[in-house]
Amino acid sequence: MPNATASQGTSESIPKWAKVIDNTRCIGCHACTTACKSENEVPLSVTRTYVKYVDVGTFPQARRSFQVTRCNQCDDAPCVTACPTTAMFKRPDGIVDFDKAACIGCKACIAACPYDAIFINPDDHSAEKCNFCAHRLDIGLEPACVVICPTEAILVGDMNDPTSEVSKIIHRDAVTVRKPEKGTRPKLFYKGADQVTLDPLAARRPEGGLFMWSEQGSLPHQVTSGHPGPWNNSSAAALLSYDIPHRAPWDWRVSLYTWTKSVAAGAYLVPLLLAVFGALSWSSPLWLAAAPVLALAMLALTGVLLIWDLEHPGRFYMIFTRPQWGSWLVRGGVIITVYGAVISAHSVAGLLGRDDVVFTLTWVGGPAAVMTAVYTAFLFAQAKGRDLWQSALLPPHLLIQAVLAGSGALALLAPRMDPDALGPLVGVFSLSCLVHLLMIVGETTLPHVSAHAHLAIWEMTRGRYAGFFWTGVVLSTVGFLAPLLGPVAVVLGLAGLWAFEHAYVQAGQSVPLA
Repeated sequence: MPNATASQGTSESIPKWAKVIDNTRCIGCHACTTACKSENEVPLSVTRTYVKYVDVGTFPQARRSFQVTRCNQCDDAPCVTACPTTAMFKRPDGIVDFDKAACIGCKACIAACPYDAIFINPDDHSAEKCNFCAHRLDIGLEPACVVICPTEAILVGDMNDPTSEVSKIIHRDAVTVRKPEKGTRPKLFYKGADQVTLDPLAARRPEGGLFMWSEQGSLPHQVTSGHPGPWNNSSAAALLSYDIPHRAPWDWRVSLYTWTKSVAAGAYLVPLLLAVFGALSWSSPLWLAAAPVLALAMLALTGVLLIWDLEHPGRFYMIFTRPQWGSWLVRGGVIITVYGAVISAHSVAGLLGRDDVVFTLTWVGGPAAVMTAVYTAFLFAQAKGRDLWQSALLPPHLLIQAVLAGSGALALLAPRMDPDALGPLVGVFSLSCLVHLLMIVGETTLPHVSAHAHLAIWEMTRGRYAGFFWTGVVLSTVGFLAPLLGPVAVVLGLAGLWAFEHAYVQAGQSVPLA
C-alpha cells in the first residue's frame, strides 16, 4: 500500500495527507459508507461519509452523477477556529481530528463547517466527522474507505511526496474542490466532478421528500436537501435522487438567547446613554437599581440558555479552563463574565448609595454592554457556510436591537420606578423600532452576496420562516407607534423582536451545505 506509507518510508519529513475522489471511477455502491461505519463504530442515523446521487436530464437523455461527501480536511479549518475547547484540532500532518473528551457539544464546529461534514454522535453526544482514519494511517494502514472501494475511486496520499499517486493526480490532472470561495483550502480533491453534485443548490428537491431507497419526512430541525421548487440555481434538469438527512445545529434556544442578551445589554446601555445626555437623572432609581437588576436577571437567563443548548452541559466550565482564544464562544464568555461582574457591582453600589462607585463602573460597563450586544455577530461570522450571517450590517443591527429591547423592558418598569423616565424611554424605543425596520429592509432587499444568501432570505421572507419574519415586522411596526398606543405596543414590539430573531437565526441555517 504505497499511498499511505510512501512519505514515511522515504523521508523523515512530516506528511501532508490528502484524498482524491475519482468521480470517473465511482459507481455509487456505498461500500465506503458501510466500511467507515464498521471501522469507526458510527451509529445509525449519522454518517462520516456518504454518497450523494443527482440525476440530470430527462429520458432518454439522462445521466446520474455521484459524489462521495465527507470532511474536506481544510488547511484553514473553520471548525478548529470556532471550537472553544480545542476539541477540534489540526495535527502536524494536516489531519483535522477531534477529542471527544474535550467536546462540550456547543455545535459551533457544525455551524462553522461550510461542508456540513460534522455531526453530533447520538450515543456519546460529542462532535465527530471523518478524520482520514488517522488511527490506521498512524500504523501504516490505509483508511477503511480506501481499502474497500472496488474501483479504486478513493485514494489517500502525501501531498509533500511527489511520487505518491495523490500528489501526481493533484498536480497533473484537472481536479476541483468544494466551495473554494470560502478560503478553507480543502485537501479533499475531486477528479471528474460534476457541478450538479458539487453545488448543493444545483439540484432540486424531490417531491414529498421521496429519495431512492429512503424517505425523508419531517425530522426535528431538518435542513431539507436541494433547492425548493420555486427557487432555482441551475438551468439543468437536475434532481437530487439520494441524500442523507441533515439537521441545523442551533434551535430555538439560540434564537431566544439573542433576544435575552439584547435585553441584558440594552437594560444597562440605554439608561446610561440617557443619563449622559441629561434625559435621566444619575440618581434615578431606574438607573441605580432597576437597570442593573434587570440586566443581571436577563444575563443569567442568557447563560442558562447557552448551557442548556450544550450536548454536555456539565462541561461548560471547559470554556474557561481550556480556552481556544480564536473562538468567539470563548471571547463572548469572557465579555459576558466581565459585563456580569460590572452590573453585579453596580447593583450592590446602588443599594448602598455609592453613586460615585456606580459612575466609575460606567467606564467599563458601557463598552462591556456594547460588546455584549454585538459579539454574536462575530460568533455567527465564524459560521463560514452561512452566508446570511456574513453581513457587515449585523453588528450595528444587533446594537440597535439591544437598544430596542432595553428601552422597551425599562419602559414597562418606569411607571413604578421613575415616571419621569417613561417619555424618554418610549421615545428611544419607538426610534429604535424604526431603525430596526429600516435595517431589515436593507438586509432583505440589497443585492445578496451569494446564491446561498439569496435562498436564506427567500426562506426567511417567503419560505419556512415567513410567518415568524412577517410577525416580527408587523409587531415592530406596532412598537414604533408606542408613543400613541402605550404599553401594549411596547410588549408587542418586544415580541416582534423575538419573532424576527427566530426567523433570522433559523433561516440562516436552512440552506443545504452538502
